[in-house]
Amino acid sequence: MGFSQGLSGLKAASKALDVVGNNIANSQTAGFKAGSVAFADIFAGGTGLGVQVGSVTQNFKDGGLTTGNSALDMGITGRGFFRMQTEGGGVFYGRNGQFEQDKNGNIISSTNGLFLTGYQASGTPPVINPGSPIGPIRIPSDDMPPLASTAGSLTGNLPAGDTDLHSKADFDYKDENTFNYQSQVEAFDSLGNKHTIKIYYVQTAAGEWTAYSRNETSPTGPNDGLTELDLEFDTNGKLKGPNTKLTVNGAAFNGSNPLGVEIDFASITKYDNSYSTKLDKIDGYGAGKMLNFTVGKSGEVVVVYSNGERQNVAQVVMADFANSGGLASEGNNLWSETPQSGQPFFGTSGTSTFGTISGGMLEQSNVELGDEMVNMIVFQRNYQSNSQTIKTQSELLQTLVNLR
Repeated sequence: MGFSQGLSGLKAASKALDVVGNNIANSQTAGFKAGSVAFADIFAGGTGLGVQVGSVTQNFKDGGLTTGNSALDMGITGRGFFRMQTEGGGVFYGRNGQFEQDKNGNIISSTNGLFLTGYQASGTPPVINPGSPIGPIRIPSDDMPPLASTAGSLTGNLPAGDTDLHSKADFDYKDENTFNYQSQVEAFDSLGNKHTIKIYYVQTAAGEWTAYSRNETSPTGPNDGLTELDLEFDTNGKLKGPNTKLTVNGAAFNGSNPLGVEIDFASITKYDNSYSTKLDKIDGYGAGKMLNFTVGKSGEVVVVYSNGERQNVAQVVMADFANSGGLASEGNNLWSETPQSGQPFFGTSGTSTFGTISGGMLEQSNVELGDEMVNMIVFQRNYQSNSQTIKTQSELLQTLVNLR
Protein backbone atom coordinates (compact mmCIF):
# COMPACT_ATOMS: atom_id res chain seq x y z
CA MET A 1 0.00 0.00 0.00
CA GLY A 2 2.87 2.34 0.78
CA PHE A 3 4.13 1.98 -2.78
CA SER A 4 0.77 2.98 -4.27
CA GLN A 5 0.44 5.93 -1.91
CA GLY A 6 3.89 7.22 -2.74
CA LEU A 7 3.37 6.62 -6.46
CA SER A 8 0.09 8.55 -6.40
CA GLY A 9 1.88 11.38 -4.64
CA LEU A 10 4.60 11.41 -7.30
CA LYS A 11 2.01 11.53 -10.08
CA ALA A 12 0.05 14.32 -8.37
CA ALA A 13 3.17 16.38 -7.65
CA SER A 14 4.36 15.84 -11.22
CA LYS A 15 1.01 17.05 -12.57
CA ALA A 16 1.16 20.08 -10.29
CA LEU A 17 4.66 20.89 -11.56
CA ASP A 18 3.35 20.58 -15.12
CA VAL A 19 0.70 23.19 -14.35
CA VAL A 20 3.23 25.50 -12.70
CA GLY A 21 5.61 25.08 -15.64
CA ASN A 22 2.80 25.87 -18.08
CA ASN A 23 1.92 28.99 -16.10
CA ILE A 24 5.52 30.20 -16.08
CA ALA A 25 5.92 29.44 -19.80
CA ASN A 26 2.82 31.55 -20.56
CA SER A 27 3.62 34.44 -18.25
CA GLN A 28 4.05 36.65 -21.35
CA THR A 29 1.12 35.23 -23.34
CA ALA A 30 -1.56 37.91 -23.88
CA GLY A 31 -4.83 37.05 -22.18
CA PHE A 32 -3.51 33.83 -20.62
CA LYS A 33 -5.26 32.68 -17.45
CA ALA A 34 -3.19 30.85 -14.84
CA GLY A 35 -4.14 27.29 -13.92
CA SER A 36 -4.13 25.70 -10.49
CA VAL A 37 -4.38 22.09 -9.32
CA ALA A 38 -7.02 20.81 -6.91
CA PHE A 39 -6.07 17.56 -5.12
CA ALA A 40 -8.39 14.89 -3.71
CA ASP A 41 -7.58 11.93 -1.49
CA ILE A 42 -8.17 8.30 -2.48
CA PHE A 43 -9.94 6.59 0.40
CA ALA A 44 -10.67 2.90 0.89
CA GLY A 45 -11.49 1.25 4.19
CA GLY A 46 -9.74 2.75 7.15
CA THR A 47 -6.55 3.78 5.37
CA GLY A 48 -6.17 6.21 2.52
CA LEU A 49 -4.72 4.96 -0.74
CA GLY A 50 -3.00 8.22 -1.64
CA VAL A 51 -3.85 11.31 -3.64
CA GLN A 52 -5.25 12.14 -7.05
CA VAL A 53 -5.65 15.29 -9.12
CA GLY A 54 -9.27 16.33 -8.70
CA SER A 55 -9.20 19.05 -11.35
CA VAL A 56 -7.12 21.73 -13.02
CA THR A 57 -8.96 25.03 -12.83
CA GLN A 58 -8.16 28.38 -14.38
CA ASN A 59 -8.12 31.73 -12.64
CA PHE A 60 -10.12 34.22 -14.71
CA LYS A 61 -8.93 37.23 -12.74
CA ASP A 62 -8.01 40.20 -14.94
CA GLY A 63 -4.48 40.61 -16.23
CA GLY A 64 -3.12 44.14 -16.43
CA LEU A 65 -3.45 46.17 -19.63
CA THR A 66 -0.46 47.15 -21.70
CA THR A 67 -0.12 49.12 -24.93
CA GLY A 68 -0.66 46.99 -28.03
CA ASN A 69 1.23 47.05 -31.32
CA SER A 70 -1.74 47.23 -33.68
CA ALA A 71 -4.78 49.44 -34.16
CA LEU A 72 -6.86 46.27 -33.85
CA ASP A 73 -5.39 45.16 -30.52
CA MET A 74 -8.05 45.07 -27.79
CA GLY A 75 -7.94 44.43 -24.08
CA ILE A 76 -10.84 43.44 -21.83
CA THR A 77 -11.16 44.67 -18.27
CA GLY A 78 -13.79 42.87 -16.20
CA ARG A 79 -16.11 40.06 -17.22
CA GLY A 80 -16.54 38.76 -20.73
CA PHE A 81 -14.81 37.03 -23.62
CA PHE A 82 -14.23 37.72 -27.29
CA ARG A 83 -16.42 35.49 -29.43
CA MET A 84 -14.61 33.93 -32.39
CA GLN A 85 -15.57 31.40 -35.00
CA THR A 86 -14.06 29.19 -37.67
CA GLU A 87 -14.94 29.28 -41.37
CA GLY A 88 -17.20 26.30 -40.71
CA GLY A 89 -19.07 28.10 -37.93
CA GLY A 90 -17.38 26.52 -34.90
CA VAL A 91 -17.50 28.94 -31.97
CA PHE A 92 -14.74 29.58 -29.42
CA TYR A 93 -14.13 32.19 -26.73
CA GLY A 94 -10.94 33.92 -25.59
CA ARG A 95 -9.34 36.91 -23.92
CA ASN A 96 -6.31 37.30 -26.20
CA GLY A 97 -7.02 40.56 -28.02
CA GLN A 98 -4.30 40.35 -30.68
CA PHE A 99 -6.18 40.86 -33.95
CA GLU A 100 -5.37 41.76 -37.55
CA GLN A 101 -7.06 41.90 -40.95
CA ASP A 102 -7.07 39.17 -43.56
CA LYS A 103 -7.00 39.85 -47.31
CA ASN A 104 -10.79 40.34 -47.37
CA GLY A 105 -10.83 42.90 -44.56
CA ASN A 106 -12.13 40.48 -41.92
CA ILE A 107 -10.79 40.88 -38.39
CA ILE A 108 -9.05 37.66 -37.39
CA SER A 109 -7.04 36.50 -34.39
CA SER A 110 -3.31 36.90 -34.93
CA THR A 111 -2.60 33.66 -33.05
CA ASN A 112 -5.18 31.23 -34.40
CA GLY A 113 -6.80 32.85 -37.47
CA LEU A 114 -10.34 32.69 -36.11
CA PHE A 115 -12.84 35.36 -37.15
CA LEU A 116 -13.74 37.96 -34.52
CA THR A 117 -17.52 38.35 -34.40
CA GLY A 118 -19.89 41.19 -33.64
CA TYR A 119 -22.57 43.40 -35.16
CA GLN A 120 -21.89 44.73 -38.67
CA ALA A 121 -23.24 48.17 -39.55
CA SER A 122 -25.60 48.46 -42.52
CA GLY A 123 -27.46 51.15 -44.45
CA THR A 124 -26.47 54.66 -45.62
CA PRO A 125 -25.10 56.10 -43.45
CA PRO A 126 -24.15 52.82 -41.73
CA VAL A 127 -26.00 52.08 -38.50
CA ILE A 128 -25.17 49.38 -35.95
CA ASN A 129 -28.17 47.36 -34.78
CA PRO A 130 -27.21 45.37 -31.63
CA GLY A 131 -30.19 43.08 -32.20
CA SER A 132 -28.97 41.99 -35.62
CA PRO A 133 -27.35 38.57 -36.21
CA ILE A 134 -23.84 38.06 -34.84
CA GLY A 135 -21.23 37.31 -37.46
CA PRO A 136 -17.62 37.94 -38.56
CA ILE A 137 -16.61 41.60 -38.56
CA ARG A 138 -15.33 43.09 -41.80
CA ILE A 139 -13.76 46.53 -42.18
CA PRO A 140 -14.82 47.93 -45.57
CA SER A 141 -12.12 49.61 -47.64
CA ASP A 142 -14.60 51.19 -50.07
CA ASP A 143 -14.80 54.94 -50.53
CA MET A 144 -17.40 56.65 -48.37
CA PRO A 145 -20.27 57.80 -50.61
CA PRO A 146 -21.38 61.42 -50.25
CA LEU A 147 -24.43 62.41 -48.22
CA ALA A 148 -26.50 65.46 -49.13
CA SER A 149 -26.88 68.15 -46.48
CA THR A 150 -30.43 68.72 -45.23
CA ALA A 151 -30.12 70.54 -41.89
CA GLY A 152 -27.68 72.74 -40.01
CA SER A 153 -27.54 75.39 -37.32
CA LEU A 154 -25.76 78.63 -36.57
CA THR A 155 -24.39 79.98 -33.33
CA GLY A 156 -23.00 83.35 -32.32
CA ASN A 157 -24.12 86.91 -31.72
CA LEU A 158 -25.49 90.02 -33.45
CA PRO A 159 -24.33 93.09 -31.50
CA ALA A 160 -26.93 95.15 -29.63
CA GLY A 161 -24.70 98.19 -30.02
CA ASP A 162 -25.01 98.34 -33.82
CA THR A 163 -27.37 101.25 -34.55
CA ASP A 164 -27.04 101.10 -38.34
CA LEU A 165 -30.56 100.46 -39.73
CA HIS A 166 -31.49 99.44 -43.28
CA SER A 167 -34.66 98.96 -45.28
CA LYS A 168 -35.52 95.51 -46.56
CA ALA A 169 -36.58 97.10 -49.81
CA ASP A 170 -33.05 98.43 -50.37
CA PHE A 171 -31.26 95.13 -49.74
CA ASP A 172 -28.88 94.07 -52.49
CA TYR A 173 -26.39 91.30 -51.75
CA LYS A 174 -24.03 92.92 -54.25
CA ASP A 175 -23.94 96.17 -52.26
CA GLU A 176 -22.36 95.90 -48.82
CA ASN A 177 -23.90 99.25 -47.85
CA THR A 178 -27.38 97.64 -47.78
CA PHE A 179 -26.67 95.10 -45.02
CA ASN A 180 -24.89 95.03 -41.66
CA TYR A 181 -22.97 91.77 -41.70
CA GLN A 182 -22.22 88.72 -43.82
CA SER A 183 -21.18 85.13 -42.96
CA GLN A 184 -20.72 81.94 -44.92
CA VAL A 185 -21.43 78.23 -44.54
CA GLU A 186 -20.80 75.24 -46.77
CA ALA A 187 -23.10 72.33 -47.64
CA PHE A 188 -22.93 69.24 -49.85
CA ASP A 189 -25.29 67.96 -52.52
CA SER A 190 -26.11 64.35 -53.43
CA LEU A 191 -22.89 63.96 -55.47
CA GLY A 192 -20.68 65.48 -52.82
CA ASN A 193 -20.31 68.83 -54.61
CA LYS A 194 -19.54 71.58 -52.12
CA HIS A 195 -21.94 74.54 -52.12
CA THR A 196 -21.01 77.93 -50.71
CA ILE A 197 -23.93 79.63 -48.96
CA LYS A 198 -23.72 83.33 -48.09
CA ILE A 199 -25.89 84.68 -45.27
CA TYR A 200 -26.58 88.43 -45.02
CA TYR A 201 -27.87 90.17 -41.89
CA VAL A 202 -29.97 93.34 -42.18
CA GLN A 203 -31.04 95.27 -39.06
CA THR A 204 -34.40 96.89 -39.80
CA ALA A 205 -35.27 98.18 -36.30
CA ALA A 206 -34.04 97.87 -32.71
CA GLY A 207 -34.13 94.16 -31.95
CA GLU A 208 -35.40 93.27 -35.41
CA TRP A 209 -33.27 91.75 -38.15
CA THR A 210 -33.77 89.93 -41.43
CA ALA A 211 -31.44 87.16 -42.56
CA TYR A 212 -31.04 86.46 -46.27
CA SER A 213 -29.38 83.42 -47.79
CA ARG A 214 -28.07 82.79 -51.26
CA ASN A 215 -26.54 79.63 -52.69
CA GLU A 216 -23.52 81.07 -54.49
CA THR A 217 -22.69 77.78 -56.22
CA SER A 218 -26.07 77.07 -57.85
CA PRO A 219 -28.56 79.90 -57.25
CA THR A 220 -32.15 79.06 -58.13
CA GLY A 221 -35.65 80.43 -57.83
CA PRO A 222 -37.02 83.94 -57.90
CA ASN A 223 -35.05 87.00 -56.75
CA ASP A 224 -31.72 85.42 -57.77
CA GLY A 225 -32.13 82.51 -55.37
CA LEU A 226 -32.48 84.62 -52.21
CA THR A 227 -34.50 83.34 -49.26
CA GLU A 228 -35.20 85.31 -46.11
CA LEU A 229 -36.11 84.92 -42.44
CA ASP A 230 -37.25 87.66 -40.06
CA LEU A 231 -35.50 87.60 -36.67
CA GLU A 232 -36.90 89.28 -33.56
CA PHE A 233 -35.07 89.32 -30.22
CA ASP A 234 -36.56 89.76 -26.77
CA THR A 235 -35.21 92.08 -24.06
CA ASN A 236 -32.88 89.32 -22.85
CA GLY A 237 -31.20 89.03 -26.22
CA LYS A 238 -32.84 85.70 -27.08
CA LEU A 239 -34.45 84.95 -30.43
CA LYS A 240 -38.23 84.75 -30.38
CA GLY A 241 -39.97 81.79 -32.04
CA PRO A 242 -41.64 79.92 -33.39
CA ASN A 243 -40.02 80.08 -36.82
CA THR A 244 -36.23 80.11 -36.52
CA LYS A 245 -35.28 78.15 -39.63
CA LEU A 246 -34.16 79.55 -42.97
CA THR A 247 -34.45 77.30 -46.03
CA VAL A 248 -31.55 77.46 -48.47
CA ASN A 249 -32.18 76.13 -51.99
CA GLY A 250 -29.83 75.23 -54.77
CA ALA A 251 -30.35 74.12 -58.36
CA ALA A 252 -29.08 70.74 -59.61
CA PHE A 253 -25.30 71.04 -60.00
CA ASN A 254 -23.09 68.80 -62.15
CA GLY A 255 -25.88 66.22 -62.33
CA SER A 256 -26.78 66.21 -58.63
CA ASN A 257 -30.20 66.50 -57.05
CA PRO A 258 -31.31 70.04 -56.14
CA LEU A 259 -30.01 71.16 -52.75
CA GLY A 260 -32.39 71.95 -49.90
CA VAL A 261 -30.99 72.79 -46.46
CA GLU A 262 -32.72 74.21 -43.36
CA ILE A 263 -30.46 76.45 -41.28
CA ASP A 264 -31.62 76.96 -37.68
CA PHE A 265 -30.92 80.37 -36.09
CA ALA A 266 -32.33 79.47 -32.65
CA SER A 267 -28.93 79.81 -30.92
CA ILE A 268 -28.19 83.30 -32.26
CA THR A 269 -28.19 85.99 -29.55
CA LYS A 270 -28.24 89.80 -29.49
CA TYR A 271 -25.91 90.99 -26.75
CA ASP A 272 -23.69 94.03 -26.40
CA ASN A 273 -20.87 92.28 -28.13
CA SER A 274 -19.30 91.89 -31.56
CA TYR A 275 -20.49 90.00 -34.64
CA SER A 276 -19.60 86.35 -34.29
CA THR A 277 -22.13 84.24 -36.18
CA LYS A 278 -20.72 80.96 -37.46
CA LEU A 279 -21.74 77.46 -38.39
CA ASP A 280 -22.49 75.29 -35.37
CA LYS A 281 -23.09 72.03 -37.22
CA ILE A 282 -24.44 70.74 -40.51
CA ASP A 283 -25.09 67.25 -41.79
CA GLY A 284 -23.90 65.88 -45.10
CA TYR A 285 -20.40 65.37 -46.42
CA GLY A 286 -18.45 64.79 -49.61
CA ALA A 287 -17.01 61.49 -50.79
CA GLY A 288 -14.02 60.23 -48.81
CA LYS A 289 -11.31 57.59 -48.98
CA MET A 290 -10.48 55.36 -46.03
CA LEU A 291 -7.39 56.55 -44.15
CA ASN A 292 -7.26 54.33 -41.06
CA PHE A 293 -9.37 52.79 -38.33
CA THR A 294 -9.49 52.55 -34.55
CA VAL A 295 -11.36 50.59 -31.89
CA GLY A 296 -13.40 52.68 -29.45
CA LYS A 297 -14.06 52.12 -25.74
CA SER A 298 -17.38 50.46 -26.45
CA GLY A 299 -15.86 48.04 -28.93
CA GLU A 300 -16.91 50.01 -31.99
CA VAL A 301 -14.69 49.72 -35.04
CA VAL A 302 -14.38 53.29 -36.33
CA VAL A 303 -13.12 54.08 -39.84
CA VAL A 304 -11.60 57.51 -40.52
CA TYR A 305 -12.03 58.98 -44.02
CA SER A 306 -10.23 61.69 -45.97
CA ASN A 307 -13.30 63.95 -45.84
CA GLY A 308 -12.92 64.26 -42.07
CA GLU A 309 -15.80 61.91 -41.30
CA ARG A 310 -15.68 58.94 -38.95
CA GLN A 311 -18.08 56.02 -39.23
CA ASN A 312 -18.81 53.15 -36.88
CA VAL A 313 -18.74 50.16 -39.20
CA ALA A 314 -19.07 47.39 -36.60
CA GLN A 315 -19.20 46.65 -32.89
CA VAL A 316 -17.44 43.78 -31.15
CA VAL A 317 -19.77 41.45 -29.27
CA MET A 318 -18.85 40.10 -25.83
CA ALA A 319 -19.88 36.75 -24.37
CA ASP A 320 -20.12 35.63 -20.77
CA PHE A 321 -21.20 32.54 -18.86
CA ALA A 322 -22.93 31.79 -15.60
CA ASN A 323 -19.95 29.57 -14.70
CA SER A 324 -16.85 30.52 -16.68
CA GLY A 325 -14.89 27.98 -14.64
CA GLY A 326 -16.84 25.27 -16.43
CA LEU A 327 -15.45 26.21 -19.87
CA ALA A 328 -13.31 23.63 -21.63
CA SER A 329 -9.78 24.73 -22.50
CA GLU A 330 -9.04 24.13 -26.19
CA GLY A 331 -5.47 25.47 -26.38
CA ASN A 332 -4.39 28.61 -28.26
CA ASN A 333 -5.90 30.61 -25.40
CA LEU A 334 -9.37 29.44 -26.41
CA TRP A 335 -12.27 27.93 -24.49
CA SER A 336 -15.47 26.27 -25.58
CA GLU A 337 -18.92 25.98 -24.07
CA THR A 338 -19.78 22.96 -21.92
CA PRO A 339 -22.87 21.88 -19.96
CA GLN A 340 -21.01 22.97 -16.81
CA SER A 341 -20.40 26.50 -18.10
CA GLY A 342 -23.97 26.97 -19.32
CA GLN A 343 -24.98 28.69 -22.53
CA PRO A 344 -23.35 32.03 -23.38
CA PHE A 345 -25.16 35.33 -23.10
CA PHE A 346 -24.11 38.26 -25.25
CA GLY A 347 -23.75 42.01 -24.89
CA THR A 348 -21.43 44.89 -25.66
CA SER A 349 -18.64 46.63 -23.82
CA GLY A 350 -19.69 48.43 -20.66
CA THR A 351 -23.31 47.20 -20.66
CA SER A 352 -25.03 45.10 -18.01
CA THR A 353 -22.43 42.92 -16.21
CA PHE A 354 -19.93 43.03 -19.06
CA GLY A 355 -16.50 44.59 -18.69
CA THR A 356 -15.02 47.14 -21.04
CA ILE A 357 -12.95 46.85 -24.19
CA SER A 358 -9.98 49.19 -24.59
CA GLY A 359 -8.79 49.67 -28.16
CA GLY A 360 -5.05 49.72 -28.81
CA MET A 361 -4.43 47.83 -25.55
CA LEU A 362 -3.73 44.20 -24.66
CA GLU A 363 -4.60 42.22 -21.57
CA GLN A 364 -1.48 40.62 -20.14
CA SER A 365 -1.22 37.17 -18.60
CA ASN A 366 -2.49 37.07 -15.01
CA VAL A 367 0.32 34.71 -13.95
CA GLU A 368 2.05 35.89 -10.76
CA LEU A 369 5.63 34.71 -11.19
CA GLY A 370 6.43 35.05 -7.50
CA ASP A 371 3.55 32.78 -6.53
CA GLU A 372 4.49 30.26 -9.20
CA MET A 373 8.09 30.08 -8.01
CA VAL A 374 6.90 29.39 -4.46
CA ASN A 375 4.46 26.75 -5.75
CA MET A 376 7.25 25.13 -7.73
CA ILE A 377 9.39 24.80 -4.59
CA VAL A 378 6.48 23.37 -2.61
CA PHE A 379 5.57 20.79 -5.28
CA GLN A 380 9.23 19.87 -5.74
CA ARG A 381 9.52 19.19 -2.00
CA ASN A 382 6.29 17.24 -2.17
CA TYR A 383 7.69 15.13 -5.00
CA GLN A 384 10.87 14.47 -3.03
CA SER A 385 8.91 13.55 0.08
CA ASN A 386 6.77 11.04 -1.81
CA SER A 387 9.88 9.50 -3.32
CA GLN A 388 11.17 9.05 0.21
CA THR A 389 8.06 7.09 1.21
CA ILE A 390 8.67 4.72 -1.70
CA LYS A 391 12.31 4.43 -0.75
CA THR A 392 11.42 3.70 2.89
CA GLN A 393 8.82 1.12 1.86
CA SER A 394 11.45 -0.51 -0.35
CA GLU A 395 13.88 -0.69 2.56
CA LEU A 396 11.23 -2.27 4.78
CA LEU A 397 10.45 -4.82 2.11
CA GLN A 398 14.14 -5.60 1.72
CA THR A 399 14.40 -6.16 5.47
CA LEU A 400 11.56 -8.66 5.30
CA VAL A 401 13.16 -10.45 2.36
CA ASN A 402 16.41 -10.75 4.27
CA LEU A 403 14.80 -12.46 7.29
CA ARG A 404 15.91 -16.05 7.76
